[in-house]
Amino acid sequence: MTELEILQSLCEACRRLHDRNLLAAGDGNLSARLPDGRIAMTPAGVAKAWITPGDFAFLAPDGTILQGQPSSERLMHLAIYAACPEAMVVVHAHPPTAVAWTLARPDLQAMPAESLPEVILSAGAIPIVPYARPGTAALGEALKPFLPAHRLLVLARHGAVCWGEDLAEAAGGIERLEHVAQILKAAVELGGLSPLSGEELAALRRLRAELGPRIR
Repeated sequence: MTELEILQSLCEACRRLHDRNLLAAGDGNLSARLPDGRIAMTPAGVAKAWITPGDFAFLAPDGTILQGQPSSERLMHLAIYAACPEAMVVVHAHPPTAVAWTLARPDLQAMPAESLPEVILSAGAIPIVPYARPGTAALGEALKPFLPAHRLLVLARHGAVCWGEDLAEAAGGIERLEHVAQILKAAVELGGLSPLSGEELAALRRLRAELGPRIR
């Protein structure tokens, strides 16, 4: 893809995430590695529903700002690119139900995967990263223990982030997370979560290992 095509696809993803209530106003941020090694990133304060290719900011891999004013969450994106050589796109959004789980259940270290085979097969596990102040280097540091093993992560009290080898993987991971979070919430409201058997969990995890690390 050309640079313009990459930027256009990021704009389309921003609008899709906004339309699905996974982003609001200027919240969230997306970035992508460009063919020349630069990183294109959504700018600070621009509503994702209206973003255009001309709005994007650009950074060097070391974090030097080359053009525009990139998102305040650039340190989180840069930490992911540094730790994950296969990462080509990073999507950070605020899926409401997924975030609500971290508010109501601060004891959780991961989204409950023992009840839904889809969680295991699509992501393996979805850890919850301990709270760190948004927009700070501390958030990037909080991510490091989970990288590169995990591509989809919930950020406690904040949102979620997914990196992928392409935009479809990274944006799709955020959509899947919110869908899973809604199903689990509904199950709790209807009476509680019923885990799969240990034997079935082991079988699903073996299948996930065979499928590979991509978010599906």
